[in-house]
Amino acid sequence: MKTRLLIRDACLADGHSPTLQVGMSLLIDHGRIEWLRPTEESDPGDADVLDGGGATIVPAFVDAHSHLTMPGGSHWIEHGSDPPELLREVARHNAARLVQAGVLWARDVGSPAGADGRALSLSVRQEMSDQRGAPYIRIAGTWIAKEGYLPMTVAVRDGAGLTAAALAQLDAGTDFVKIMLDPPDRSDQCPFTVDEVRGACEAVHARGRKITAHATILDGARVGAEAGVDSIEHGMELDDAIADTMRRNNVALVSTLSVLASWATFERTTRIERFTADDGKRRLAARREGAFAAIKAARRAGVRIAAGSDFGGGSVRAGHLAWEVEQLVDAGLEPHEALAAVTWRGGELMGIEHAGRLQPGDPADLLLVHGDPLVDPGSLWRVWAVFKAGERVA
Repeated sequence: MKTRLLIRDACLADGHSPTLQVGMSLLIDHGRIEWLRPTEESDPGDADVLDGGGATIVPAFVDAHSHLTMPGGSHWIEHGSDPPELLREVARHNAARLVQAGVLWARDVGSPAGADGRALSLSVRQEMSDQRGAPYIRIAGTWIAKEGYLPMTVAVRDGAGLTAAALAQLDAGTDFVKIMLDPPDRSDQCPFTVDEVRGACEAVHARGRKITAHATILDGARVGAEAGVDSIEHGMELDDAIADTMRRNNVALVSTLSVLASWATFERTTRIERFTADDGKRRLAARREGAFAAIKAARRAGVRIAAGSDFGGGSVRAGHLAWEVEQLVDAGLEPHEALAAVTWRGGELMGIEHAGRLQPGDPADLLLVHGDPLVDPGSLWRVWAVFKAGERVA
């Protein structure tokens, strides 16, 4: 079996350049990228050759907001109490769908706990780490929230409880921590103060780990930004002042716009928001407009934007990250910026330099799509081949 493969005469869209690079060839040796250069300068030597003509090389996708153990759909919350083994099987199915779609990195930002109180994502991560064709996984454990929020959370009363729960997650073996800055009663006030959240941030950072915050409301994003979380998840109500605070405190935004797009087919969006179809359409249009405005504010301020599909923890299903790219372009990002959000920006957020990147020496984690993602983001749905560490897995 040869250990060298030349992908010959494809195009390249790497999430950095705003224009497509044509006539490019990429050599893989022992699972790593040896070089990436114009085709006329390439020599296959003793390598096998894959004709990439008519296709575009793209870095493997990073879904920066996902829920592997959950099935998605409008009734996703109800499935949080399904038997653990059923949810682990859901994770296996979701992982397979991710790889087929070119998503080789999944940042899991919340899973239910098993009977032992440990997040199911811990065992899922261990299982996936031993599998050839599975995505790479980084996990946050179980959501940490104010008492009375939603099922499936670690419920805390105050800032001291927030910090203790965050450290307990790290002690259990999570890669980072996820806290909830939306209130249980859907009011417009964050349930924690800036000082309370800052205390949790300092404790987590002292362990050399990161902490992220779910915040769909304006005040939650403000508290998270001022407290210095590493990222705001969703951030659908950012304004210029909060975006500026995020930039100054190096707080990233993880967008999940495709969740709003998926709600268009529902009369009822979530378990805690019930309304008629007509009222739902009006509310959805307002929320979508506000979320697009938040993306624009973040871009103006220079906030780092990564992106996720929120599959499993909402109505989107696994493998639909290309939808998020399309939504980001609709919201005002340039196509290469939207591609960056689902590739190297996600890797940057996780602190893994080679994730979502194509450079000599990096693991050969990449996909081939048909079309030009920098003109037609919809081409990212048209996945032809996926390589993980140089081995074709889809």
